[in-house]
Amino acid sequence: MRNEECQVLGLICCQRSLQEVAPLSYAFIGDYFLKQYLERFAEALNLAASLHSQTGFYQDASAASSASALPLIQTSRPDQGKKHFTLVRALNVGYTAIMLFARHPERLANIQEAEVGFGAAEMGNKGAVGLRALYEAGDRQSTELTFVATHLAAMEWNLPRRNANWGAIMRGLTFENPEEVLSRMRRDAASRGQSQSRSSSSSEDGDASEQARLLREEEHHEQDLRLQQQFHDLSVFKPSSHLFVAGDLNYRISTTSPTPYSAFPNMDPGSENYYTNFLHLDQLTRERLAGRTLHGLSECPVTFPPTYKYVVDNTTPPPADGDDEVKWVFAPHRYPGWTDRILFLEVPPWVDAKMRVRAYDALPVMRTSDHRPVFLRVDVPLVSPADLAPPAAVRESVSASPGGSSSSGSSVVDPRVRLPVEIDPEAWERRLAARRREILAGWTMFLGSTRQGALILGTLLAATAGGYWLFRSSS
Repeated sequence: MRNEECQVLGLICCQRSLQEVAPLSYAFIGDYFLKQYLERFAEALNLAASLHSQTGFYQDASAASSASALPLIQTSRPDQGKKHFTLVRALNVGYTAIMLFARHPERLANIQEAEVGFGAAEMGNKGAVGLRALYEAGDRQSTELTFVATHLAAMEWNLPRRNANWGAIMRGLTFENPEEVLSRMRRDAASRGQSQSRSSSSSEDGDASEQARLLREEEHHEQDLRLQQQFHDLSVFKPSSHLFVAGDLNYRISTTSPTPYSAFPNMDPGSENYYTNFLHLDQLTRERLAGRTLHGLSECPVTFPPTYKYVVDNTTPPPADGDDEVKWVFAPHRYPGWTDRILFLEVPPWVDAKMRVRAYDALPVMRTSDHRPVFLRVDVPLVSPADLAPPAAVRESVSASPGGSSSSGSSVVDPRVRLPVEIDPEAWERRLAARRREILAGWTMFLGSTRQGALILGTLLAATAGGYWLFRSSS
C-alpha cells in the first residue's frame, strides 16, 4: 500500500494520491468493500496532525505565508482529540484512489470528479482519478483547484507506454461528458441552420446567397472555437484552474533491468555512486523537458533518495523503544528510481504570482511498502479563475503564430492556452463499459479468491441443494 501526499498550504486543504489502496477485487467492486481502507488513511492523517500539534509543528504562519496565500497552519494548537481534517471526497479507479481533505470543508464548492482507466481492456488496474473544486475564501475571493492521482505502467522498458498513459489522461480524464457537450452544440447548430435556411430561401439575389454562405462559414468557425473552449474547460488543463498531479508515475533511470554487476545508487555522499549522481538518468525529467509527457507541468528539484524499490527486513521485530527506523536494501532486480512524484502547473506569466514550495521530500521507508511516500507542501496564490484564464490577446497570439507556437518563438505552449492533444468525445462511454467489466471481474475474483467469497458460494450451493431436495421430496 503506497501513497503520495500533496498539501496545498495556501488553501487549507490536503490531497492524498493512493496506489494499490486495496486488494484488486475490493478495488474493482468499490463502495462498501473499499470504505474500510480509505477510513484508515483518514484516521492516520488526523492522528499525524494531532501528534505534530503536540510537538510544536503548528506555528504562527502569519510571518511565513505571503499576503496572497492563506495559511494552513493555525496560530493556536488544536486539541489532540480534534478532527483536524475532514474528508470532503474520495474517488477511486481500480487500485488508484484520491482523497481530498480540508480544514474548512464548507469553503469547497462545485466539486467535480473524473476517472479514466488504461489497464487491461481499459480497466482500472492502471488509471487516473481527478477531483476539481472551487475554494471560496470569503470577501468574494476564490480560486479553482484540480487534483489528479495516477498510476502509470510499470517496468523499465515500458517508457513509451508510460507516455501513452499520460496521453490517455489528457484525452480521457474529463470532468464532464464530452458527448453531452457535442450534443448541445449539434442542437444549437441545427436550430441556427433552420433559421438560416428560411432566411436564404427568401433571398433571390446572387450576392445575397454568397453573403449567406460566407456567414455560415464564419459561424461554423465560431462554433468550432466554442467547442474547443468547452472541451478545454472539462479537461485536466482547464484554463481557470490550478493543477496538481501526484502518483506512482513509474519513470525509471534505465530502459533495461540491472545485471549483477550494475552500479546502484547509495546513500554515501563520498561515493561515486551517491544517489544524486544518478538523477541525470531520470526518465521523467528527460521526457518532460522534451515535451513527451506531463506537458507544461513543473516540479521542484528532487533532492530525496530513490523512492523505489525497497526490500524491507521484516525478520527483525520493531524495537521496544518505539523507534520507527526500518532496515532495508534496494531490490537487486530493479534499478532504484524516483517513481513517486508530485508535479504542478505553475501560475501563468500573465499573473503576477508564483507557487511557493515549502517542502518536497520523501518520507521514511515503511515496513508495509516497497515504495517511499512523497509529499509536497506549497503555498498556492489565491488567484481567481477569471485571472488565471488566458487573456484574449494571449489566445489570439498563439492562434496566429505558425504551428500554434507562442509569439516569443518558443515551441512550448502553456496548456492553459492550447491543449497538447484533442479530447476524446467517447471517453465517458468507454469508461462506463470498462466499469462494467471491472465489476464483473471484481466479483469473480472476490468469490473465487477470498474467504468471504468462498462462504457466499458455499451458502448459495447449500441453499440450492436444499431447495432442490425439497422440490424433489414434494414431487
